[in-house]
Amino acid sequence: MQCSWKAVILLGLASIAIQYTAIRTFTGKPFQICPVPNPLNCSLGPEAEAFGGLCDEFPYFFYNNSRKTHILILATTRSGSSFVGQLFNQHSDIFYLFEPLYHVQSTLIPHFTHSRNTADRRVMLGASRDLLRSLYDCDLFFLESYIKPQPANHTTDKLFRRGASKALCSPPVCDALSPSEAYLEEGECIRKCASLNLTLAAESCREKRHVAIKTVRIPEISDLRALIEDPRLNLKVVQLVRDPRGILASRIETFRDTYRLWRIWRATGRKPYNLDLTQLSTVCEDILRSVNTGFSRPSWLRGRYILVRYEDLARNPLQKTREIYDFLGFSMEKSVEEWIQNNTRSTNDISARHKYGTVRDSAANAESWRLKLSHEIVEHTQSVCQQVLEELGYRSVNSREELRNMSVSVVEDKTFLPFL
Repeated sequence: MQCSWKAVILLGLASIAIQYTAIRTFTGKPFQICPVPNPLNCSLGPEAEAFGGLCDEFPYFFYNNSRKTHILILATTRSGSSFVGQLFNQHSDIFYLFEPLYHVQSTLIPHFTHSRNTADRRVMLGASRDLLRSLYDCDLFFLESYIKPQPANHTTDKLFRRGASKALCSPPVCDALSPSEAYLEEGECIRKCASLNLTLAAESCREKRHVAIKTVRIPEISDLRALIEDPRLNLKVVQLVRDPRGILASRIETFRDTYRLWRIWRATGRKPYNLDLTQLSTVCEDILRSVNTGFSRPSWLRGRYILVRYEDLARNPLQKTREIYDFLGFSMEKSVEEWIQNNTRSTNDISARHKYGTVRDSAANAESWRLKLSHEIVEHTQSVCQQVLEELGYRSVNSREELRNMSVSVVEDKTFLPFL
């Protein structure tokens, strides 16, 4: 019996589809690893008994022999994540990437802004997780599918905020440094360095012991479960949260077009009828879900998650940074300390007024929302985000006088420890 060429092609395509589905199903599930005593990544514990005969027969099945600890900074827009990213970027043995998921968003869902559409989120999250896996493995070529125009010969000048990564502005990736320069600032990097060679960038990544990635494009911690449970990654998450009133005030100042109606409300005292309230409610819902997941201490998150309030970091940057480094098991280099001292003091430098900069009088900046929001907007924010404020230890204000006179908005004895 002979088959037509069309039938043969259809059968071949069906076979490929079945294989691909099987692979995606397998890699999408959490891996089980056998307990192999390794001080870098593994430890024997009560979980060992759960593997039974499987581990006796295959003692090294899916064992993660990577010496890298990977870090993901999970945050929302205008919460201080650029500052936190720099705490890792300044470390000589950390390869840091600033918002690589920007390219996924701009390619797949150009107008994605905390969409509640389930299909949009599923597409975005699936692609984001795949890209993060590749980047943590120093496979930067995976990015090329999302950079527009697509890089030629693995070279591009379109990587989003390339200059925010010290590793991408230093040898061997960039040879523009003079003998007197330790590294290039972001603007200087863009001006002096040639187009980014992704092959050299991948080599630089492999030379580092750790990879850190900052993102504001993952809604909540549970969206990262597949990555956290993947033993190949040894991933730890630093979730940064901020007072929703501070987030809103910063967004109104920074995204003037998107938050135009909020500006009108602030200026006139009248709330526009067509104001998009989800610009606030979605943020608080995502934060609340993440925080509740963290506080419930699920087994898959223990030892891999720390919650940090931006306000605590702003008031005590050196102390809080040391706590974060201790949680990760890293030593804090002098270069990190020096960067903190140089970037958290009061300054009149023009860079301190740049909306995407990291030079700040950090303590004053954390509380500046009290002078930027009207009492009506503050009341509305407190109503929408009441649970978040309570869970994270932020004080509510009940009058205009209290709004202006309150020295700090955080409950000082509220302490968050790593979830071990």
